[in-house]
Amino acid sequence: MASATAVKPRVVSREEWLKERRALLTKEKELTRQKDAVSAERRKLPWVKLEKNYVFDGPNGKVALADLFDGRSQLLVYHFMFGPDWAEGCPSCSFLMDHTDGTLIHLAQRDVTFCAVSRAPIEKIEAFKKRMGWRVKWVSSNQNDFNYDFHVSFTKEDQAKGKVDYNYTMAEFPSTEAPGLSVFYKDDAGNIFHTYSSYGRGTETGVGTYHYLDLVPKGRDEDGLSFTMAWVRHHDRYDSGYFADADRPYWPKDAALATPRETKKKADAGCCAGEHKV
Repeated sequence: MASATAVKPRVVSREEWLKERRALLTKEKELTRQKDAVSAERRKLPWVKLEKNYVFDGPNGKVALADLFDGRSQLLVYHFMFGPDWAEGCPSCSFLMDHTDGTLIHLAQRDVTFCAVSRAPIEKIEAFKKRMGWRVKWVSSNQNDFNYDFHVSFTKEDQAKGKVDYNYTMAEFPSTEAPGLSVFYKDDAGNIFHTYSSYGRGTETGVGTYHYLDLVPKGRDEDGLSFTMAWVRHHDRYDSGYFADADRPYWPKDAALATPRETKKKADAGCCAGEHKV
């Protein structure tokens, strides 16, 4: 992760710059090829057939998981952090969702439907979605086990044990909600298969802003912050915004209002305020 010191560069001739840029281009191409190879391995992962018939609350009533595909065979589900008692959705999840609406029509051309799922009641989801101005399909899992089965929600009892099952390991986690992205496939017979899930920083692929920031001299410029993504707000609250939090339910923009232990715990665990540390 780049820091603000990147704005104090060496100044060289155009010829020397081109020499170094071409050397970096070689590494960039290697990284691109490596990414392609990892993506190919991802597509070769075995599938797991779903046996549960998950039913969600949608804006127009009950809707089954099979219906979320909207006639397509592939479904991307974003596990959006928005607990039943929260007043609004997670700012970092909202950061990702701000990048999503424009992709929906293009995903549809490749036989892919995108949907967000949260445990908040559908009424809260609809109100927050309207406030944010998003078009993405979004349903509530408040009445089923979907979030728990895919390890993005945790009970108070689970947390009391000290560690929860998140991102394929047992670790401390300070919130009852966590971010993630899951992929499903539906065959012609209507069978649904779970093909992939990614958590923590694995959801970053959907955040175009970060990819642009990685190109500029100061980079993401987050090293001096109290935790990763401490600068992110809901897009209508950059002047006076708050972080949603499971216990308060807000994370104040003034990091001093949190104890050092709380701040470090959030950053290390990879929750809303520090998910990109994972």
